[in-house]
Amino acid sequence: MADILASLRSLMASQSPPLDALLVLSEDYHQSEYVSARDKRREFVSGFTGSAGLALITKNEARLWTDGRYFLQATQQLSDQWKLMRIGEDPPLDVWMSDNLQKEAAIGIDPWCVSVDTAQRWERAFAKKNQKLVQTSTNLVDEIWKNRPPAEINPAVHHPLEFAGRSVAEKLKALREKLSSEKARGIIITALDEVAWLYNIRGSDVSYSPVVHAFAIVTLNSAFLYVDKRKVSSKVSSSLQANGIEVREYGAVSSDAAMLASNQLDQATGVNFGQNGVCQNDTCDNDLIWVDPASCCYALFSKLDANKVLLQQSPLALAKALKNPVELDGLKNAHIRDGAAVVQYLVWLDKQMQEIYGASGYFLEGEVTSKKIPETMKLTEVSVSDKLEGFRASKEHFRGLSFPTISSVGPNAAIIHYSPQAKTCAELDPNSIYLFDSGAQYLDGTTDITRTVHFGKPSAHEKACYTSVLKGHIALGNARFPNGTNGYSLDILARIPLWRYGLDYRHGTGHGIGSYLNVHEGPHQISFRPQARNVPLQVSMTVTDEPGYYEDGNFGIRLENVLVIKEADTEFNFGDKGYLSFEHITWAPYQIKLIDLSILTPEEIQWLNRYHSKCREILAPYLDKNEMEWLKKATEPMKG
Repeated sequence: MADILASLRSLMASQSPPLDALLVLSEDYHQSEYVSARDKRREFVSGFTGSAGLALITKNEARLWTDGRYFLQATQQLSDQWKLMRIGEDPPLDVWMSDNLQKEAAIGIDPWCVSVDTAQRWERAFAKKNQKLVQTSTNLVDEIWKNRPPAEINPAVHHPLEFAGRSVAEKLKALREKLSSEKARGIIITALDEVAWLYNIRGSDVSYSPVVHAFAIVTLNSAFLYVDKRKVSSKVSSSLQANGIEVREYGAVSSDAAMLASNQLDQATGVNFGQNGVCQNDTCDNDLIWVDPASCCYALFSKLDANKVLLQQSPLALAKALKNPVELDGLKNAHIRDGAAVVQYLVWLDKQMQEIYGASGYFLEGEVTSKKIPETMKLTEVSVSDKLEGFRASKEHFRGLSFPTISSVGPNAAIIHYSPQAKTCAELDPNSIYLFDSGAQYLDGTTDITRTVHFGKPSAHEKACYTSVLKGHIALGNARFPNGTNGYSLDILARIPLWRYGLDYRHGTGHGIGSYLNVHEGPHQISFRPQARNVPLQVSMTVTDEPGYYEDGNFGIRLENVLVIKEADTEFNFGDKGYLSFEHITWAPYQIKLIDLSILTPEEIQWLNRYHSKCREILAPYLDKNEMEWLKKATEPMKG
């Protein structure tokens, strides 16, 4: 690690002007949350493997900023060359740089890896001391990364209408109408899931996300896909061409953005104005180029005339979040098969824990009968999560996991985004809590579920914490709220039962989920973070409900279901706003043994009994006799 920092500092000194600091971000050219192996530059320089974080290297310091999900993990992974900066507790990066770097300092950045709004925010902060953000012509990390993984050539595939629910033609028409209404003549689309959604294509360029490394430009009259052409089969090419989409090489997006800015892109393709019925002649007053400041990279923005740019959230973000009926049916079906896989896993794990470790099991609270276990029989966090993947893989339409499975025992469960590694992971322990947060990609939907279980005798404290998390989970899932309500307003519902005991958690409570796309999907969220105020929750959005509690060094608890927002059937309709509620589409039991019934209200017990009854009914066709017997026992009605 010291060699990497020394090499980077040497390169920084050789730049013109010499760099006083270098920023290394987690994102790729599309501002993705999950990136391919060759784009994990921040991980390469720092050793920190979490999905979110930002590294700053100066002439004599190295600092890494990350959020509350990763404080514990970063503490364990960073060498003493690095100092951890805790977002929300320590000064933000732009404030720290403005205060601590010298006047007129030059701060290097790869403009392809930073969003417009982030770059502009930093520039404003640096202006106080005449510090400058310098766009490097190459990524300095790439220059010293000797064994950087090569770019993979994975095929793009057509996502059929039976799963997509809306044709490319429909989506393009709606997009062009939106452009026209905002006086824009074109849009640069950089978010990978938006490109995939708009053109009904999927791929495997990024682990866990079925996307293709590609950009798109859409004007009122033309449409382009920028992708390595080796990934595009003749079948996919024909489908794109049938929708008037021209395929160009990935790197051509840079020069085409410049042509778009000078209004030459349509002319260069020989397109006839007005063919799409949006703009009937070439004297349209649409003169803006739309880019999403959160996902468009600074490199492409720099090609445009800043005075003629519409900096606004992509219209595709909300369109993609509002699931059509085909997508909703697909998501519900995918979650049923996924729930069956989770139950099969719990049945298997319960049996293993009893047979191998002498545990009392999923249902009984007893002391563990200690056994001497042969090395070959031991269960680890990784070996059991592989088994869970196997149960999922046997299900129809399975295409892989939707994120790395968090399979965590005892103290590891307190690491919010723990990622077990085969060589270092823990062995399962019947005396400790086990948390697994996992999901899959199916052709008809993406899943994400968390359950927390104990195969021995949980303590009264563990039960009280689990039940508090469960109460928050139920409170949010049962919420009814007026149209126009955002996720910031609802986040408190999941925390109040924890706050009663002085407990809390450092992550948001809910995120949108894709339709065979990214497991984390905006633009809405349920969170205490200010951006959760930006978008109201609307009918047909998906969102997770996942409160938790984490006790460093001891245990972690999280419960997560996916919900669909629907219209609520309320007795009254104050203000004629219309009211909304949630529908659970995740099906797997909560462990009754971990529940302190004395803390639950009669209404909460009634809700649990109803939910468990539905689990039995919905999952029955997917389980064998033994699995069904186990599920019946796991969902026996509770008496308050």
